[in-house]
Amino acid sequence: MPVTCVVGLQWGDEAKGKIVDLLTERHEIVVRYQGGANAGHTVVRDGRSYKLSLIPSGIFRPEVRCVIATGVVLNPAALLDEIDTLTKLGVKVADNLIVSDRAHVIFPWHFEEDRLLDRQCGDEAIGTTLRGIGPCYSDKVGRSLAVRVGDMYRPDFRGRIERIVRAKNEVFAALSADVRLDAQEIFDQYHAYAERLAPHVADTTAFLLDAVEADRRVLFEGAQGALLDIDHGTFPFVTSSNSSGVGASAGSGVPGRYIDKVIGIIKAYNTRVGGGPFPTEQDNATGEKIRRKGNEYGTVTKRPRRCGWFDAVAARYTARLSGADSLALMLLDVLSGMSELKICTAYELDGRRTADFPSHVDDLRRVVPVYETLPGWQEEIDGAATIDDLPPTARKYVERIAELLGRPVEIISVGPDRRQTIFVPQ
Repeated sequence: MPVTCVVGLQWGDEAKGKIVDLLTERHEIVVRYQGGANAGHTVVRDGRSYKLSLIPSGIFRPEVRCVIATGVVLNPAALLDEIDTLTKLGVKVADNLIVSDRAHVIFPWHFEEDRLLDRQCGDEAIGTTLRGIGPCYSDKVGRSLAVRVGDMYRPDFRGRIERIVRAKNEVFAALSADVRLDAQEIFDQYHAYAERLAPHVADTTAFLLDAVEADRRVLFEGAQGALLDIDHGTFPFVTSSNSSGVGASAGSGVPGRYIDKVIGIIKAYNTRVGGGPFPTEQDNATGEKIRRKGNEYGTVTKRPRRCGWFDAVAARYTARLSGADSLALMLLDVLSGMSELKICTAYELDGRRTADFPSHVDDLRRVVPVYETLPGWQEEIDGAATIDDLPPTARKYVERIAELLGRPVEIISVGPDRRQTIFVPQ
């Protein structure tokens, strides 16, 4: 599989980092194509956990080139902090990381705008991580106040910052916000960032097109999850980029015809962070049991995740949307010890049963999940090495999810370490 795309099919936090790390040994290039430092990936190697937000999970293999592509919005301070942390841990970064000169840059005014908007929304807050992601994407679409990585190396960079700061200060003053930006201070800060990042900056679109045309093995690493897609997710409780599989081409510049395989990542249950409807949420002892055993707290924010039963209606929708060829079922071990398990197989909306995922968030709020109950298993399965090592009821649970989503389960994760992974014969 020369070109593969890994996409989360739920509301993010599906343990994509582990799968990318495993698949990297079969690829030469790993690409992060959307999102920003609001998306956290955890990779466990030799019993040690590594937290990443911007750098692709393939960075742990020195022979792999890691690409932060055009669709990412970049916080230079966060990226440099990751580089420094990894370097201190002995991870090679210098020659292995390429950053797109077309990627848009997050500035201090984006953080301030994020905070102001979050306060104004009150109870209708969309669950932003307050890392300036949404405002940066807004400026990208608006164009006139946007700055790309490559702009930081142009002679007019200082003048550009001064012009934007004047405009932003006028907006903050009109909103009676206690914010006053200093153009010189921001220029000095970002000029220093640019100098440090310069060895990594390149035209990643040309690099990736050359790579796929040469049949090099490329792995696209999606961030967050397809239900958070700006166009196709549970709007407005979504992220600001195309986090489903449809975003891979736009974010990287590589046409979809070059992608040979899409692997959809799903948890064995569902979680969500922040606001928005969650039909199978279990705000009870069951949800708390899943949260504790699965350590369901945000990689970046540390916020407790809302937990619930597996929603096959939502996952089937995102599997179709993302063009998933097969599935990786993660955190199956978290469900050990439960006497019974439930899978949502349909919704009831206004007295009508449907297997379609609603396009409007208000309808999703009103659906009643239709559950199918399956027997659980008591055995711990974190030592299972093959599908036959799983209890019969665990195998039945896996088979039922594959049947409902219409895709084979190719990978099963039974623990955080890369060795705790079952590859299912197809």
